[in-house]
Amino acid sequence: MEETDSAAVSRALAGDRDAFRVLVERHSRNVFRLAYRMTGNEQDAEDVVQVTFLRAWRSLQSFESQASFGTWLHRIAANYSLDLIRQRKRREEKREVSYREETDILDTIPGGEPGADRLVYSSSVRSAIHAAMDTLSSQERTAFVLRHFEGLSIEQIGANLGTGANATKHSIFRAVQKLRRALEPVVSSVSAQGGASSL
Repeated sequence: MEETDSAAVSRALAGDRDAFRVLVERHSRNVFRLAYRMTGNEQDAEDVVQVTFLRAWRSLQSFESQASFGTWLHRIAANYSLDLIRQRKRREEKREVSYREETDILDTIPGGEPGADRLVYSSSVRSAIHAAMDTLSSQERTAFVLRHFEGLSIEQIGANLGTGANATKHSIFRAVQKLRRALEPVVSSVSAQGGASSL
């Protein structure tokens, strides 16, 4: 029979490193999936996994056994993912200023290769989604990802965020409204292209 997380945590606290390795193997895929959905970047997601388990190991004494170990890890991973997103945003804002100064308008016109317009379009959709996610507050982004990508319940998300059920629902609702507004022009563009191609 598979050992419970609580039992593995107890053994790890007693100094058994193999027990913590069991926890890493059991939860690393879920932590990676959450981090990738939040950051949209594989390298960042791998960093989040490493830092999450390092922080979990260092803070294992503070883990309360009545809580879910998976939920506790999600909270650590979500917080670090948000830190990375904020850092990346600051770097991109600096880069954007110099990029605007250096880029020639002709360089931004797509070439005539077959399918180039499709590549440019899918790239612009991805950019729009990333930009839309960036409009969310850290709480809204975390709540949205945990609800719509991870499938967590309102109670589980509230436990991650440290908020009550109503505040959690409001965060998800605000996130959906903001994303809908931000992505409306992209959706309209898809509909227009679909209509044009069917003519």
